[in-house]
Amino acid sequence: MHRSLARPPAALPLAALAAFGVLLGLVAADWPPLVRWDSAVSADLRAFGAVRPVLVDWLRALTGLAATIPYLAVGAAATVLFALRRDRRAAVFCALVTAAVPILWSVQHWALHNPRPVDGFVVVTSSGFPSGHTSNAAALALGAVLLAWPRVGAGARLASCLAAAVFTGFIGFTRVALLAHWPTDVLGGLLLAAAVVPVAARIATLGRARVDR
Repeated sequence: MHRSLARPPAALPLAALAAFGVLLGLVAADWPPLVRWDSAVSADLRAFGAVRPVLVDWLRALTGLAATIPYLAVGAAATVLFALRRDRRAAVFCALVTAAVPILWSVQHWALHNPRPVDGFVVVTSSGFPSGHTSNAAALALGAVLLAWPRVGAGARLASCLAAAVFTGFIGFTRVALLAHWPTDVLGGLLLAAAVVPVAARIATLGRARVDR
């Protein structure tokens, strides 16, 4: 039976969710070692960016690749494309990921007041944990890997994983380098996507799992 979507093991989202919960608790409690680490990394990147205005301008432009509007547009387009191809599982997966990830990080922004670095290279007034751009990027990248996995060979699988890691890592870096987020915000965004996307894949493939058994 042709598989249109890889189904990750349940341990992946469970581990990511547990790690996210721990990180959320530490952030909410302003755990001193975490605060010091955030502050030190941000201070170094502030000094780095202050003498590289051209690089900062490029990062401002490129970080928008994972903004919410492009993310929703790509997700909606993928959902429609798979629906037109009558690939129900892939369409449901894309729809779930497109809707769930922005909703979940937005709820966290509303529920947890976690100020961003002051006087950053971009101005953002909302709460910072987790990073929405990083959540979007990681969800998009992981979702693409799960969709590609059953369709391609070993070489292309490796290439897709590397591309996903580079894209997600770059977006996360831009958020910290622009002082839009603390490093822990970016880590929270990664963990959120790692928890949500595999769950969406398992929901979308529930029928297939019953057939396979």
